[in-house]
Amino acid sequence: MPGESRNRVLSGMRPTGQLHLGHYHGVLKNWVKLQHEYDCYFFVADWHALTTHYEDPQIIAASVIDMVIDWLAAGVNPASAKLFVQSDVPQHAELHLLLSMVTPLGWLERVPSYKDQQEKLRERDLATYGFLGYPLLQSADILMYKAGTVPVGEDQVAHVELTREVARRFNHLYGREAGFEEKANAAIKKMGKKNAKLYRNLRRDYQEKGDQEALQVARALLEGQGNLALGDRERLWGFLEGGGRIILPEPEALLTPASKMPGLDGQKMSKSYNNTISLRDDPKDIEQKLRTMPTDPARARRNDPGDPARCPVFQLHEVYSDESRKRWVREGCTTAGIGCLDCKQPLIDSILGELAPIRERAREFEEDPQLVRNILQEGGEAARDVADETMDEVRAAIGLNY
Repeated sequence: MPGESRNRVLSGMRPTGQLHLGHYHGVLKNWVKLQHEYDCYFFVADWHALTTHYEDPQIIAASVIDMVIDWLAAGVNPASAKLFVQSDVPQHAELHLLLSMVTPLGWLERVPSYKDQQEKLRERDLATYGFLGYPLLQSADILMYKAGTVPVGEDQVAHVELTREVARRFNHLYGREAGFEEKANAAIKKMGKKNAKLYRNLRRDYQEKGDQEALQVARALLEGQGNLALGDRERLWGFLEGGGRIILPEPEALLTPASKMPGLDGQKMSKSYNNTISLRDDPKDIEQKLRTMPTDPARARRNDPGDPARCPVFQLHEVYSDESRKRWVREGCTTAGIGCLDCKQPLIDSILGELAPIRERAREFEEDPQLVRNILQEGGEAARDVADETMDEVRAAIGLNY
């Protein structure tokens, strides 16, 4: 994979309602960390939202600006990452269309989430091409930016694997340009005698002996060749591995830790279960939600001992409390030394303390939504510049540049 994009990360989120603590702990905190380590592109996946909410599009329109305010309030910085709306970059749709011409139908039907989501969302009619094809649209999103890394949860790893297969097939079909070997050999000469000899030796060791270390060293060598044009580097990348020119590099999945954020009822925090605390909920509402959380049913009265393992409140302590506080909760609950409201108060303090700076940062954008639109406009321009480069290469490879 060419060095320019190996350090690039792409991730998106569907605008389907207010973001809550599950999103913050499961995605946004990770984005804030990644933006300082990678060249990050974070996008509002509005077309993806249509695959399941096509009958109710107004929720998408109402959620776009609101969701980006939550991103910014959580610490995602437009100076460190490009933020944009998917539909503002129509090249995504074109690449999706072109990839659909070469992607076998069976590959999409095999994606595990296809049947899982149909089962979970039985109340919606998902017998649509858009729903079947959304993993391929996701592939187009990733391949458009030649993202080297895609942060995903375990349930999305299969989508990255599909993207890798699609890229491999595309490169196999279209990477063998006329005169490929001659162009590759001409590119090697541009590296200078010493580096050219090293590249040829490493290529031989990899192709003849399967030496993986030689492959890694050769890749690092190519990344350091600042005098090579992008097209030459992509050719040498493919030539190294015995294929054609790598037009669409295969991404790697970056497995993100599963969000351990339980909802107010002990199930996973989700809008579907109506058990969420939104990032910008009013503090009084948050306090009320936490005070009325269900507890261990065995503690019907204040002096009844309880079992923290059976109590949804203790699951929140697992996220927010240190060991000494958890020990205090266990001892107090099992001996009836503390009441349920005593147990909840430290959580109320912790969650309100976590969300106070988020709510404060959000206020500037709530009062002037044009700031958010400007950020998205700038991010969209940067995204379109990259997308134009990719689509020029893709069209040329297929032969659509007449």
